[in-house]
Amino acid sequence: MEGNIQSNQASDDMDLLHIDLGLDVIGERADLGDGPFSRNVLRKQRNWERQVAAKKSRRKEEKERRKLNRVTEKGDSVDSPQLSKRVIKAIVNERLAEAQSTGPKLCVDLSMTDFMSDKEVSRLAGQIRRLYGSNKKASRPFHLFLTDLKEDSRIYRECIRMNEGFLNYKLDIREETCLDLFPAETVVYLTPDAKEALQALDPNKVYVLGGLVDESVQKTLSLSRARALSVQTARLPIDEFMSKKSNDKNFHSKILAINQVFDILLTFGETSRWTEALQAWFPPGKGYVVTPECIEEETSRLHLNSR
Repeated sequence: MEGNIQSNQASDDMDLLHIDLGLDVIGERADLGDGPFSRNVLRKQRNWERQVAAKKSRRKEEKERRKLNRVTEKGDSVDSPQLSKRVIKAIVNERLAEAQSTGPKLCVDLSMTDFMSDKEVSRLAGQIRRLYGSNKKASRPFHLFLTDLKEDSRIYRECIRMNEGFLNYKLDIREETCLDLFPAETVVYLTPDAKEALQALDPNKVYVLGGLVDESVQKTLSLSRARALSVQTARLPIDEFMSKKSNDKNFHSKILAINQVFDILLTFGETSRWTEALQAWFPPGKGYVVTPECIEEETSRLHLNSR
């Protein structure tokens, strides 16, 4: 394979050498003066220049294609400094396109924005931008849906205003509810007020995040929404893998922004470790920490399951 690449490279180099020599001859003839002959020479010169540019472009594209294939085969991060912006964009587009066909599904339910102030709606639009940015960087992205997103709504206008290229995001923008799109038995609504902890990510389930920024802390709002839909509920396993940590304000909260919940789900999907996902993305200011005992216990369990 490597020999063929070197052979093709040598062949291209010889072609470019012939083209360059031809350009030198044409250049000499072009000095002969005006008239039909000189116009023919210039026309040939432009043709040679196009061939040179085309060969250089093909060579560059082939080099970047080989880079792209190596990265996609390994599942590497798109943050590698060795990759050009063009290659990174191609990798991201390929992964997102594949996710829309075979990736796990996640909806952001935007039906509750009537309970929010204008400031909260703006913050939610920013969280949607960060959530989408995380999905673009993921080696295993989700197939994202923004549901209950109507064109005449405040959140739609804020997403357009705040998020450049929003309408070109590679996700599904739908006015319907999640139940209009998926069977109720497949839907799992993630809410901090649920009794059951999320144990694993089931590829046959559709996970729903409540699109809610609630500075006034209207408790159980997302749980009420899930009950109205009559769907299964679950919470992040914070109690199972984290403990309260004392702080000056004695503040402890399990309420997270939708992009923070999403980052935890992404990391768990890639590592199968809740301790790693929570340690990486659960904000330290919330007053909870992953304990060494939980890390050891999860590691032991994963080791036993892998036997």
